[in-house]
Amino acid sequence: MDNIKESKSKVVYRGEREYKANMGDKTLTAVQYCEETYPTMMEEYKRIMWDQYEMFCKKQKNYGPGNISVGTNLETSDDIKLSLTGLWFRLNDKVQRLKQLVVMGHNDEVGESVQDTFQDLSVYGIIAQIVQNGKWGK
Repeated sequence: MDNIKESKSKVVYRGEREYKANMGDKTLTAVQYCEETYPTMMEEYKRIMWDQYEMFCKKQKNYGPGNISVGTNLETSDDIKLSLTGLWFRLNDKVQRLKQLVVMGHNDEVGESVQDTFQDLSVYGIIAQIVQNGKWGK
């Protein structure tokens, strides 16, 4: 967590680019702008993000990193490609599920809600980035 520092009430990411917002001469980071302009939305985003982090931790406790690394140490480009291919299949399964539930209007028959499916898509996207960055299982 080298690029994160915590303040009393929120997580602040170091290295944010500052820009001139349309608020006079006030210079704000993107986070400051969004938190001032859309406080309810930003709090909800952080709440959802934290819920997803907790779920990710619970699943890691249950499964460990081997389900994503497919039994490899993710040391070679082929290992990483295999892992990302597995993640692609998982993501595709979730997209197909959303298609059935949202687009086709089918009822849920297995107890996995639309919200659960969106959460899984978000978490798998983050996992893929961790794998690509060479940090999975470390």
